[in-house]
Amino acid sequence: EVQLVESGGGLVQPGGSLRLSCVASGFTFSRYAMNWVRQAPGKGLEWVAGILSGGDRTDYASSVKDRFTISRDNAKNTLYLQMNRLKPEDTAVYYCKKGSDRGQGTQVTVSS
Repeated sequence: EVQLVESGGGLVQPGGSLRLSCVASGFTFSRYAMNWVRQAPGKGLEWVAGILSGGDRTDYASSVKDRFTISRDNAKNTLYLQMNRLKPEDTAVYYCKKGSDRGQGTQVTVSS
């Protein structure tokens, strides 16, 4: 059974930083590309960033490019999202995603 457990969310002021983590189990993590997606209040899911299985290639939504960094540690079965220069419009529940599977999410709120 695929399990994805996100953590690291919270309340942060505009301009601040957060690092999200996602611990994966139930599958061979190192063989799969992974993604971060988010859902803002009242809106649909938005893809944020993706990384290939070996971590050698990443891609970002234009809204977060140059502010967010996706990475992974295959030895620890963990996916990360470093978020810098956060904006109020980044407020959302953030999910890590493997194919159609996703975790329970972690809330990120950017507000002064």
